[in-house]
Amino acid sequence: MNEIAHFFEAFGSSSNLLVKAMLLTLELTVVSILIGIVIGLFFALLKLSRFRVLTLIADVYIYLIRGTPLIVQIFILYFGLSGLFLIPDFWAASLALAFHNGAYIAETFRGSIQSIDKGQMEGARSLGMKPSLAMRRIILPQALRRALPPLGNQFIIGLKDSSLAAFISMNELFNVATTLGSNNFDEMTYLLIAALYYLILVGILTLLIRMFERRMAVSER
Repeated sequence: MNEIAHFFEAFGSSSNLLVKAMLLTLELTVVSILIGIVIGLFFALLKLSRFRVLTLIADVYIYLIRGTPLIVQIFILYFGLSGLFLIPDFWAASLALAFHNGAYIAETFRGSIQSIDKGQMEGARSLGMKPSLAMRRIILPQALRRALPPLGNQFIIGLKDSSLAAFISMNELFNVATTLGSNNFDEMTYLLIAALYYLILVGILTLLIRMFERRMAVSER
């Protein structure tokens, strides 16, 4: 009972700092995913290109990103770019997460685009549409609906991966929680509090994603 009371006491006393850190974590996640979607769509289209050199560029990018740890990518971007010009930790982490997520999102978009019946592109071409216009107006809207579930999963993965930004001293949720734990000589309590905040964020995101999926499903009928 004393341990439970201590947990809630620590939870309440640290709420101001951790809520700010949680909002920063959420901002980092949203920014990186939005940029990652743009990157992912770009490389998905390159991979589906008729030109071998463009396909090769996409393959190399996806292989490099998926084949190396995210923490290494964050360090390379942060310390590598810092040698050229000063980059804030938020944007170093955001760009690293965006390029990391983009590789997985590219494969999601590629699979979703290829799952659309080829007859739809042929039908659009027979009506006089250029391939780019048919892709934008007919194929991509349908592919986006099919990509929503894996994109939602990637959003949640990106949220949890954002904790690695702590290693470049960014004051996101995990870093603030571990700092409070060290200062109060009570690491386990503050790690559990951080876990609770992550669970709250994941629960909210899961609910929002499901609501959006249902709304898109209704619009399809």
